[in-house]
Amino acid sequence: MLEVDCQPAATRVEPSIQAFASWSIVAAFGAYFCMYAFRKPFTAASFSGATVWGLGEKSVLVTAQVLGYTASKWIGIRVIAETPPQRRALGILILISVAEVALLLFGLAPPPLHVLCLFLNGLPLGMVFGLVLGFLEGRRDTEARTAGLCASFILADGVTKSVGTWLLQQGVSERWMPGLAGLIFLPPLLFFVWMLTRIPPPDEKDIALRSQRSTMSRSERVAMLRRHGAGVFLIVLAFLLVTIARSIRADFAPEIWRGLGTTVAPSTFANSEALVAVGVLIVSSLSVVIVDNKRAFFTGIGVAFAGGSLVLASLVGLHLFRLDGFAFMVLLGLGLYLPYVAVHTTIFERLIAMTRDRGNLGFLMYVADAAGYLGYVGLMIGEGFVPAEHDFLRFFSVTCGVVAVLTCASLATSWRYFARSVGALERRADLP
Repeated sequence: MLEVDCQPAATRVEPSIQAFASWSIVAAFGAYFCMYAFRKPFTAASFSGATVWGLGEKSVLVTAQVLGYTASKWIGIRVIAETPPQRRALGILILISVAEVALLLFGLAPPPLHVLCLFLNGLPLGMVFGLVLGFLEGRRDTEARTAGLCASFILADGVTKSVGTWLLQQGVSERWMPGLAGLIFLPPLLFFVWMLTRIPPPDEKDIALRSQRSTMSRSERVAMLRRHGAGVFLIVLAFLLVTIARSIRADFAPEIWRGLGTTVAPSTFANSEALVAVGVLIVSSLSVVIVDNKRAFFTGIGVAFAGGSLVLASLVGLHLFRLDGFAFMVLLGLGLYLPYVAVHTTIFERLIAMTRDRGNLGFLMYVADAAGYLGYVGLMIGEGFVPAEHDFLRFFSVTCGVVAVLTCASLATSWRYFARSVGALERRADLP
């Protein structure tokens, strides 16, 4: 039965709550930031001129890792939904250890076996996000905490590529650079995971405002999707679309920058993504001030729609008004990450809180993530992986334009669907 939260916002936040919230943001940001060092630095290498099975080596390697990551998301639909809180930290450490071993084997293995190593690298990493997210959900300030987590993968994407570029400039080979980058980030990873273990569970007020979160059996997962199937499908579709464009932007950033005529320095990736991270963090965390779950849910959909519109605006600015390459990448990044992060921080979190369904945020996020990465893999395979570099900017622009239009349409339809379904439930609740 639908329950709409009408409790007033607290006039003062207790110091202990503020302290634990800050601790949680730092811990989640740091842990997931470090995870990216085991996944993304290899994309800073160009593998120029090299081929595997007659295809460009980098395209094959990116696809292999994404295939592993995609499989991890599908496995995670069950694993994340069923993992109890006390096993999360150990799970993170085991998964990242397996990923690092795969990177070291990547440096050792002869072609084409090194492709399998990157598949094995991606296979465990896709479940790390859900384990970290479990420490943050179901709290009255979840959006702020989760926005900090999401800022980590925006910023880390650029910073870890900068680290990879720096290692290459120091003479480290393209095959050994990814493993060495991971080893550099291993000590801070251990510290941040320890921080995660010190986060207390949600208190009574959190549960009253956001509902109790629990593990989910298979029947409970199926029941949730049946109750909200069409609406969830539309949100997942929008998420799939922006995942495709966001992943292309992340995995082929050097090619996009060169297509824009911008010289790529180690700091280029970090500087652009830092601005994107700050903008998305500010917008996404503001929804924490909206106490009413229904209002916050629809605000989240509105923010996501605005992001799709910003993608279109950035493309128009680039091709019609000669927008600077750096400004284009920042605006495009904001447009792609706003809907991507809104789903992570607000939309699914408030859907559970609004409906009081038994379940957890990790399950819905992994349904969306699994679909998103499967769509990305399908696109790469359908396109013969990716076009030649001299055509890449055009390919990327067309893809982003299509993604933006379809994303806005899907989000607008989901708004209409949930407005009707929530309204119907509220009318039933008012009947004598």
